[in-house]
Amino acid sequence: MTPSVNHQEHRAASGRARVAGAIPAGSGAVVMGSGTVSIDLEMTGQELLSLVTLAVAALAWAILGVLRGAQVLRRRSRFPTAEGGGPSGLSAVAGTAVLGTRLTLLGWRWAGAALLVLALLLWLGLLGPQLRHRVTATVGASFLLSVSTESLAVLLAALGLTGRVGWLVFASVVPLTLGIVFYGFVIWRFDLHQLLVGRGDQWVAGGALAISALACAGTAQVANTLHLLGGGTALRGASLVLWVSAACWLPVLLVTELISPRGSYGVRRWSTVFPVGMYAACSFAIGSTLGLAPISQFARIWTWAGFAVWAVVLLAMLWQPVTLLRAGGKPNAPPLPDRSGRA
Repeated sequence: MTPSVNHQEHRAASGRARVAGAIPAGSGAVVMGSGTVSIDLEMTGQELLSLVTLAVAALAWAILGVLRGAQVLRRRSRFPTAEGGGPSGLSAVAGTAVLGTRLTLLGWRWAGAALLVLALLLWLGLLGPQLRHRVTATVGASFLLSVSTESLAVLLAALGLTGRVGWLVFASVVPLTLGIVFYGFVIWRFDLHQLLVGRGDQWVAGGALAISALACAGTAQVANTLHLLGGGTALRGASLVLWVSAACWLPVLLVTELISPRGSYGVRRWSTVFPVGMYAACSFAIGSTLGLAPISQFARIWTWAGFAVWAVVLLAMLWQPVTLLRAGGKPNAPPLPDRSGRA
């Protein structure tokens, strides 16, 4: 083999390595946010927009899966410690489960079941490092420990409801409970200063409670339909408590955004899209399960807030490469926090 051929192969391999290594931490939030907004739009009867956002979620999931697979095959990162062992790696779990939930609601139960297995394997692989690397101060992304766990409960409940499978109700209670415990673990150490300096992921402080409310309401609905767990009476009460707790975060998050505007794009802005969309999703579930029309009305209105935020962040993401090409430089993104919670 000639030296020129070797040089060309080396350049091609280096190019593939750069592409595979160019996955920002927390990129799974693109799937989380898009999938959640798709669910909201489906609930409001906006079929076309729902399918568009679903397509974005599925495309992002496939691209990230290929890139992450390339990293693993090249041994650039080990699976259990993906993304440096930071909490952002858990966005892959939540993204996979959210996409599975949306496909299940679309009628593709086989796809939802397959993604449940994959999400569970990812969760088992990534959970250990997160629990071992406990820190004193936490950031918004740290709540993905709770979100990823609750996302499994939401998907289990969706599969149980659409397939009328009783044992899935009991199975969903496990991650539902664990997710709430993890939330308490993280909120106890949460650095409130992140509300002013976080680059988007601070919204997950409220979003984690919102998805907990959704998981609880979804499990209650299945329990009531299948006449299990006392008809889900206790779960319905718990879901309302979780919804109120999540709602208390919303004015705080909105006010701190106004006090300290953060207009520049970064991948952590997708961690804003997900909670905003999740507030609508959990409100649809709570309003339907408890028969509370005002909460359902809020969900229909807030869906458009979620869609607007999704559209703005998507356009900013797509515009960023154009800006970088014009500037001829590298992105000047703020550093991600390390395990100590410092940026």
